[in-house]
Amino acid sequence: MLYNLLAPLADDYAIFNLMRYLTFRTGGAIMTAMIICFVIGPAMIEKLRAVQSGSLTKREHLPDNHLAKVGTPTMGGLMLLISVTISTLLWADLGNLYVWYAVLVMVGYGIIGFLDDYLKLTKKNSKGLPGRYKILGQLFFGIIATVGIMYNLPDEISQKVALPFLKDFFINLSWFFVPWAVVVMIGASNAVNLTDGLDGLAIVPVAIAAACFGLISYLVGHAIYSEYLHITYVPGSGELAILCGALVGASMGFLWFNAPPAMVFMGDTGSLAMGGVLGAIAVVTKHEIVLGIVGGLFVLETVSVIVQVASFKLTGKRVFAMAPLHHHFEKKGWSEPTIVIRFWIIAVILALVGLSTLKLR
Repeated sequence: MLYNLLAPLADDYAIFNLMRYLTFRTGGAIMTAMIICFVIGPAMIEKLRAVQSGSLTKREHLPDNHLAKVGTPTMGGLMLLISVTISTLLWADLGNLYVWYAVLVMVGYGIIGFLDDYLKLTKKNSKGLPGRYKILGQLFFGIIATVGIMYNLPDEISQKVALPFLKDFFINLSWFFVPWAVVVMIGASNAVNLTDGLDGLAIVPVAIAAACFGLISYLVGHAIYSEYLHITYVPGSGELAILCGALVGASMGFLWFNAPPAMVFMGDTGSLAMGGVLGAIAVVTKHEIVLGIVGGLFVLETVSVIVQVASFKLTGKRVFAMAPLHHHFEKKGWSEPTIVIRFWIIAVILALVGLSTLKLR
């Protein structure tokens, strides 16, 4: 909004020329989202605690040490949604449709997560919204966003998937690009959801991934840089750096309250939304596979669940002491802070590997 209001005045007032710089507006989005989290956080946590008083917030089949977390309010993802949405709309170019489609996925998936969290609280059990309705909702928002993104991408790349480490190499999926993109969004959404099991565990890797894709969006949306790096040029995609910046700022603001011992959990409201919007950004920037590398921690957590379920159904035996993977290490005697910090380190390493694909071609 500020860009649309103030950038046209730059010719008369030099100070407003700052609004034409993505880097300046991204920095503004980071700080705005963080400040909003700090301001609304305490009151929101108190409100959530009051609303959820007496509700069961511990999920079934978790280690016994999680009993100490009962009573900690969930649905803190509302804090993330509010701060990211306001910050993005404040600093981004509102004429950029990529921003709107990414925000649609984030808010849409956030609504699905909110309904799931709300039902868990009101029914006082851990089942929440039936899985088929969650998937249908994710499909609905994912398909709308994907079709819109396709029609706004340049024709020569709108239905193609770029492969990392290879220069100017694409796989043309034709209309199969729609299910591919939707799977990326849903997969990223649910992968973050599975990772969100310990205090601070998911939000820092989300911030790391958002920072990486802020850089990727900026480079992909810049004709000179994209040509130099031999990566796909997507006009207008640089504006998504604003959204990524807001994600980083909001994540840091939320971490203030989510750091061990957590004062609030993000719940499905936050995890589904954060994963979904990262998937949408990856689709726009043509770096879907790189998201799997940068967000490799989320992939590992998801794979651990798939392997555990498949092994138990086929052989009756479990590969891990408990899935997702972070609970396996809890069962092995690792303390929660140890698991969280080591997983953060893994997330940083994988992010660096993912960013290396920009140059290794």
